[in-house]
Amino acid sequence: MQIIANKHAESISNNRNLKKASGYVVRISITAALAGFIFGFDTVVISGANLPIKELWHLSPWFHGFFIMSMALWGTVIGAIFGGIPTQKYGRRKVLIWIGILFSLSAIGTALAPSPYIFSFFRFIGGIGIGVSSVAAPTYISEISTPSNRGKLVALYQFNIVFGILIAFLSNYFLKGVGGQNDWRFMLGALVVPSVIYSLLVIGVPESPRWLIARKNDTGAAKKILAKLGIINVDAEVSAIIKSHEHELSKGRSSNIFNAKYSRVMWLAFFVAFFNQWSGINFILYYAPEILERAGLAAKESLANSIAIGGTNLIFTFVGLYLIDRIGRKTLLIIGSLGYILSLAMVAWCFYHHAGAGVLMTFLLIFIAAHAIGQGAVIWVFISEIFPNNVRAIGQSFGASVHWVFAAIITLITPVFLDANDGIFKDNPWPIFAFFAFMMVLQLIWVLTKVPETKGVSLEDLEKRLVKD
Repeated sequence: MQIIANKHAESISNNRNLKKASGYVVRISITAALAGFIFGFDTVVISGANLPIKELWHLSPWFHGFFIMSMALWGTVIGAIFGGIPTQKYGRRKVLIWIGILFSLSAIGTALAPSPYIFSFFRFIGGIGIGVSSVAAPTYISEISTPSNRGKLVALYQFNIVFGILIAFLSNYFLKGVGGQNDWRFMLGALVVPSVIYSLLVIGVPESPRWLIARKNDTGAAKKILAKLGIINVDAEVSAIIKSHEHELSKGRSSNIFNAKYSRVMWLAFFVAFFNQWSGINFILYYAPEILERAGLAAKESLANSIAIGGTNLIFTFVGLYLIDRIGRKTLLIIGSLGYILSLAMVAWCFYHHAGAGVLMTFLLIFIAAHAIGQGAVIWVFISEIFPNNVRAIGQSFGASVHWVFAAIITLITPVFLDANDGIFKDNPWPIFAFFAFMMVLQLIWVLTKVPETKGVSLEDLEKRLVKD
């Protein structure tokens, strides 16, 4: 009986330790994922400053598009391309800390900027932080999690991006009119609060044990961290990590991703990122208040409707994440494409026929829902799945870079078409939305004819299917 009692007590103790470790993993994962919140907030907060800055500094459409609206995106491109280098060399934790510093500097600098050039510089700094965070944060979370909880923990990053977008719309709405002509400075300065909180919290997270083993050969520190993360057999886990790393080296993991054998997965990554941006999603998120004002809504009303856009994005992101492992990536892309085509075509129709703002808003919300369920839920999962193990990190950088390059290009050229005074479609912007609808017809054709379903297929089997020998 005593033996049974001892075993029972030991079982209870183990369960308590596992729950404690699980809570610890969730806590540090949420901390790292807060980089996604700042990412989302920083991306969209500019929408509230768009028109006031244009009026303050009397900028031309090209200057406004390049230096004000798209400069952060160019920084994001640089960060996405080169963010893997410091993350690999100096460690995930140090890079996460520097991301918080970059975000804080960007928020302060843009809020206090006396000229468009200084403003653009600090937006660029924030963009670098966004780009690097899209590399370091998901990598860190995936390396501290276990196979049983990795999906939901890494998904915290995507959730925080969308949540940050909603909070940015809310912040802009409530700060509208607070500072008169300078209310845009309060909108941008609000980012200081989450940036500083994140910077302080992330100091307390441990380094990735996998990085410590692979880069520093520090198995002692790695074992201590793995034990805190709830790994029962630490020695076996360390041994497995070492063997995996040695296997990568023996197989020549520096393979050239532009080798012909990777051509199919490269094109898949390129087009999923390409079509993601040519849906017009960043265009609508960045220019939502201006688009709604062009539809006849007052500035305060347009910001209120921007909140509805952010809320719809958040709700349907949950729907997409719930469905992605149930009905599959390809199916979600098809559903999203159909929703894109319907909503964008009707938005074009609303502008062309000067339909009521309420009707236009309805179809904009359908567009946001289609994106959140389709491309929004699928793109990062799909890119991470299709590349083989030995080139996955490089492949993800490639896909992310394509995504951000086109996001920057679209944001750069939009004022040339949308500007109410000098834009090509200054009288009525319906051709912009008709073009996006046409691009989504092309996406639907591509998905139906070229995109494989990756749901429920192991990474190794996907490699056999998608990569040439």
